[in-house]
Order: sequence, then structure tokens, then C-alpha cells
Amino acid sequence: MRKLLMIFIIFCLYSTPALAKLNVVTTLPWIGSIAYSIGGDKIKVTVLVKANQDPHSIEAKPSMILAARKADIIMYNGLDLEIGYLPLLIESSRNPKIQPGRPGNLDCSNFVEVIEKNAASDRSMGDVHPLGNPHYHISPKNMGRVAKGIAKTLSGIDPENAQIFEKNLALFNEKLKKKQNEWASKNIRGKKFVSYHKYFEYLASEYNFRIIGYVEQKPGIPPSAAYIEALIDTMKKTKPDSILTIEYYCNNGIDLLTKRTGVKSIIVPHEVGSTSNINDWFTLMDAVFKSLE
Repeated sequence: MRKLLMIFIIFCLYSTPALAKLNVVTTLPWIGSIAYSIGGDKIKVTVLVKANQDPHSIEAKPSMILAARKADIIMYNGLDLEIGYLPLLIESSRNPKIQPGRPGNLDCSNFVEVIEKNAASDRSMGDVHPLGNPHYHISPKNMGRVAKGIAKTLSGIDPENAQIFEKNLALFNEKLKKKQNEWASKNIRGKKFVSYHKYFEYLASEYNFRIIGYVEQKPGIPPSAAYIEALIDTMKKTKPDSILTIEYYCNNGIDLLTKRTGVKSIIVPHEVGSTSNINDWFTLMDAVFKSLE
């Protein structure tokens, strides 16, 4: 009888939902990295978009819908960056946990100080984000806020592990503070850059460098020949330190700019996993600052 009782107790312990990991689905790799920093071994993270994919042009796939269907929580960038596929994923999943307004639907931009809001935008202005610049993950200040928001959300869904999430958040903030002091010493203050896309504005504001021009004529619209000629003239006058681009924009007219102006171009790492040694958000930012020095 005692043996049967022990078997029953063990069965109950291992079948209880409290011991199951939260199934966290994130749209982007950097969100998965922050989520794992806070959730640790209490969560299982599935990332939908790969590091080498342009997040502006992702299409929904059946595998994404299946992942969303199994999710306890879906975390996403917001500010309409995922507008082309995320609403379809959530609706098609038929998962009540992750529907808008539910605890399992987490828009990370809710915790961010958003810049470049433009309510009057229209399609003639290019691929403008009316809700604001969505590339806030290249921002140490904002990541502290996002990590706090993720910890609070995980604790609300899984209160039994709330203390673990809070402990992990404290460790994250401790490392963030140390890294912010380290990054503040980098030699980028006062530098001038031309950027292909509006990707580095948050970081420029925090670390006092300037983006003085863009290779894109309008967001999401490749430059015309006349626009490039005008940009070349501007660059010869203003003498920027470098042209900043990221992996999936690197072939769009930048070689011509470099050849005509003598200004070097830099492919800046933009996402967790974009190179083999960038395995979390902190190593991503280390690589970004190294690129800009």
C-alpha cells in the first residue's frame, strides 16, 4: 500500500501544471533573449523570426500559427512592426490566452519611451510607423523598462515563480547598470553618421552621437539616382565618420556612396543571433558599441 501511495504522489507531482514551463512565444530574437533572462528555466522560449530576416517584411506561416496556438504568452515588439503578420497569427491560433487584452498578449513597446510618433503620416511618406520608431531594442535605457514589464507579466501568469522572476530581474538590472557604465566610456560621443534606415535614433539620443542623413529616400523606399547625388554632396560637406547599415540593407547603394565620398561603411549587428558570438541582448549591444567606436 505504501508503495502504491508513493507512486501516486510522484505521479501527481510530475503531472501538476505548476511544474510545467510557461510556453513563451516571441516574435523577435531580442525579445526571446530578454524573456529568457527573466524567466530562466521556468519558461520555454520559441522565437518566430530569424535574426537575418527583415522584420518589416515577414509573412505568416503555418508553423508560426501552430506555435501561437500552443503559447501561454506571446511577446512582441509592437509599434506596428509586426502588423503584416502578427494579427493573423493571433486570430488564426484560436488561442484565448493570447488574444488582445488578455494577460498572455504582451506588447513590449508599452514599457518604452517612444520617439518619432507621427499621427499625420500616410503611405506617401514611405514605410512610416505612426506609433513611433519601433527599433527601441538598440537602447539600454529602454531594455531596463522592458525587462521589468516582462517580469511583472510572467509573475502575473505564474505567481508561484514570481520570486524567481524578480530575482532574475534584479540580476539583469545589476548587469545592465555595469554595462551602461562600460558603454558610456566608448568613444562615440559627438560622432556623425549617415544611416541607411532609422535604426539607431534611440541609441544616438542616449549616447550623444548624431545621425545627419539617411541612404533611404523615405523609410522603406530605395533612393533614386538624384537623391543619391544630393546625399553625396551633403556628405562631402558634413564629413560623417561612417555610413551605418545592417545586414539586410548592406547592398542597397552603399558601395557607391563609399566610393564617391571616401566614407567607410559599417555593417552594425542588429539582432541577437546576427553573428555566431551574439547570443543574448548584452553581447548584441557590446557588438553595436564596438562597431561605432
